[in-house]
Amino acid sequence: MGATDVLSRKKGVIVGDDVLNLFKYAREHEFAIPAINVTSSSTVVAALEAARDSKSPIILQTSQGGAAYFAGKGVSNEGQFASIQGAIAAAHYIRAIAPAYGIPVVLHTDHCAKKLLPWLDGMLDADEAYFKQHGEPLWSSHMVDLSEESKEENIAITRKYAQRMAPMKQWIEMEIGITGGEEDGVDNTGVDNAALYTQPEDIYEVYMALSSIYPYFSIAAGFGNVHGVYKPGNVKLHPELLAKHQAYTTQKISSGDPKPLFLVFHGGSGSSKEEFSTAIKSGVVKVNLDTDLQYAYLCGIRDYMLKKKDYIMSQVGNPEGEDKPNKKYFDPRVWVREGEKTMVTRVKKGLHDFNTVNKL
Repeated sequence: MGATDVLSRKKGVIVGDDVLNLFKYAREHEFAIPAINVTSSSTVVAALEAARDSKSPIILQTSQGGAAYFAGKGVSNEGQFASIQGAIAAAHYIRAIAPAYGIPVVLHTDHCAKKLLPWLDGMLDADEAYFKQHGEPLWSSHMVDLSEESKEENIAITRKYAQRMAPMKQWIEMEIGITGGEEDGVDNTGVDNAALYTQPEDIYEVYMALSSIYPYFSIAAGFGNVHGVYKPGNVKLHPELLAKHQAYTTQKISSGDPKPLFLVFHGGSGSSKEEFSTAIKSGVVKVNLDTDLQYAYLCGIRDYMLKKKDYIMSQVGNPEGEDKPNKKYFDPRVWVREGEKTMVTRVKKGLHDFNTVNKL
């Protein structure tokens, strides 16, 4: 038996109960699904290729900045216009191409801080229009990240969005407890260290607020997480805290399930396999990967350019002769593919580290 046995849609973008059942299966079988930040068709297909070759499900997500880049840097982002249109374009592209890879894909959007809520509002308008026509939302899920706000405001606004998403059975991810570092213009490098660690009572409060609406939600709890990659010792992760969150909520709701929560690991780049393993055993079903993959993509292109330097300095003329053409060296399809190859390799490593290989 594999994950596809619990899914009604075996390949392509999945929604609703399929997302719920996939995360239940992952939690039960102790693996987590990498969430890959994509910014172009090239990064999309690299992630899909790695998941297909590894017989794994995958989560593809756009951030607000990544969505704007998908639209094109020449498009104005006034009123979140480029981010909304880019996210919609990415969603339709992924929906079109994902079935060709034969794997289930969760289509997600990443951190949406309070100042970015107009971006989420625009995407939900597109979701509702798509739902009216197709009976399902355009995206599988969205993240609301109000971790910089008060706990009360965070939960209240997240609950409001969950109520809007509920008729579409659309998954919501929320964050309580700040992820440090900087990503996409949200800078938490100077926050108090204590804010990086979420308390069990807060997790339970979130669980009660959202479970009264529907079961389609996950929680990104802080356990020292930081975006980006830092020198060893500079980041103090404590994934063992996640088991305490599960135990506390289990006790409070008198549940026979020792892991009632679906948890998310943010700031996964640079973490150890042991840290991932501890988190996954505690109910983490999704791990975000971005920084490591950005660097991996660069490496392939960088190495190609260095190796072929004498073949790309002009359209004609190289060490083999002054009249030799160089088109086959500077064709973007050649060097962009080198970036895809190294990204594929790094995504496969993530799938291995998260115990996700051969789970279909």
